[in-house]
Amino acid sequence: MAFAHVMLTTDFSDDASRAFDLALRLNRRDDAKLTLVHVVEAIRAIPHAAPFAAPLPMPGLEALVQDAEQRLQLDVVRLQAAAPHLSIASAALVAGEVGPAVPAEATALGCDLIVLSTHGRSGLRRLVLGSVAEAVLRHAHVPVLAVPPEG
Repeated sequence: MAFAHVMLTTDFSDDASRAFDLALRLNRRDDAKLTLVHVVEAIRAIPHAAPFAAPLPMPGLEALVQDAEQRLQLDVVRLQAAAPHLSIASAALVAGEVGPAVPAEATALGCDLIVLSTHGRSGLRRLVLGSVAEAVLRHAHVPVLAVPPEG
């Protein structure tokens, strides 16, 4: 199966970067376009003691997006050095939930494959919110290649 446009997701963890090599191998083989994506989760807060008030925007969101864009650019440079002939783009998305945001962006960009790591963030956050990889799988309308942890 050949792919024309591959989306590679990252949360900037070491586990997420494991998927980079596999995505590069796929793109080299198929000469596909690669888009590196990070989702900044924008959590809106309900004002204390005002359950019917409009949610408040997340403080510091712009700084988080700028940081994500800078980190994405560093990863693009690293990927481009490993595969100079490939077309590599990046996108920092702002969304309430990563699970539906990644497949929606893949559809919007015309990607025909999503590559992600099965383990990125962990601990209590994962237990409370569930697996991001699982949520992406549930919402995706294109194939998803989930890269398992080493071991």
